[in-house]
Amino acid sequence: MLRDRLQELLEPVITDLGYELVLLEFAPSTGYAMLRLFIDSPEGITVEDCTAVSREVAGVLDVEDPISSPYQLEVSSPGLDRPLTRPEHFVRFAGEEARVQLLAPVNGRKRYTGVIAGSSDEAVTLTTELGDVVLPYATIERARLIPDFDKGKP
Repeated sequence: MLRDRLQELLEPVITDLGYELVLLEFAPSTGYAMLRLFIDSPEGITVEDCTAVSREVAGVLDVEDPISSPYQLEVSSPGLDRPLTRPEHFVRFAGEEARVQLLAPVNGRKRYTGVIAGSSDEAVTLTTELGDVVLPYATIERARLIPDFDKGKP
């Protein structure tokens, strides 16, 4: 699959630059395809960081030429509603509220919103309005933080 090939090709380049590849999105199209890279670092992300990653990634894509159609490259920070794509993201953001969509229902539901209460190598536990629910990572289609705009206000 092309998305996996792009991940294998670009993640080491981004890591070598000192950033984490949080999420790679590739959307093929009959016109221009879209390749979006969400990057992060402990210090946060600036426009200069995005420019540096874009320049390096574009060079690798020009040499390797894995995308046969015209495409547009976007490099961005994950934002306040950042995607949670790896178990370590759930560990890092324990105590924060998240929205999770599943591939298959767990306890009859495919969508959950709750506070990240804990995680293991196999699953995350969310505290929801219905109580704690354990969601195996293999069943998660997508997950994002829910920004708390009131956090830190007196």
